Amino acid sequence: MTGVMDTVEMPKLPENQKSFAGIPEAVFLEEIDSFMSQPENEENCEKVLQRLDEQHSKYRFMAYNLEARKRKLKSQIPDLERSLEMIDVLRKETEERETQFLLSDQVFIKTMVPPTKTVCLWLGASVMLEYPLDEAEVLLKQNMTSAVSNLKTVEHDQDFLRDQITTTEVNMARVYNWGVKKRQAAAKAGAASTSS
Repeated sequence: MTGVMDTVEMPKLPENQKSFAGIPEAVFLEEIDSFMSQPENEENCEKVLQRLDEQHSKYRFMAYNLEARKRKLKSQIPDLERSLEMIDVLRKETEERETQFLLSDQVFIKTMVPPTKTVCLWLGASVMLEYPLDEAEVLLKQNMTSAVSNLKTVEHDQDFLRDQITTTEVNMARVYNWGVKKRQAAAKAGAASTSS
């Protein structure tokens, strides 16, 4: 796996995109006072916090989906490696050999296997096709390269997404603190006007 992982290059990002999945970038709020003084945000800290919380939830959902995709790819790569190893074993066989086949989870059956020049591969969606060993090896290597490339793009997107989640959380904290300061200032102003 490491050999293939090292040889597959990181795919290029589409122009004007920072992630492969098209994840929107969170904008860091540099000037919180000028941001909150915009007409759509003015004096409405709760609505701004609600929008940021929705954005944060969307990022969390994307992170969950990327993690599931990463787990699937990480389990797929060793399966492809074992299939490629089996093709090498089948090529070397010249006599009938006793082996065990996996029927279902934890259930194996013993059988005699004659030498062969073909192999059956599951393609998915309950489809299995028979291939000559050379064609099967080419297909499995293509699938391996694709899986490794997809894993790299998912890992890149996960890194990018972590940054967006952090930026959104910082923005939420800054807006919340801005609201607290506004309420404290209003309370002080109210207390000063009642005392005079």
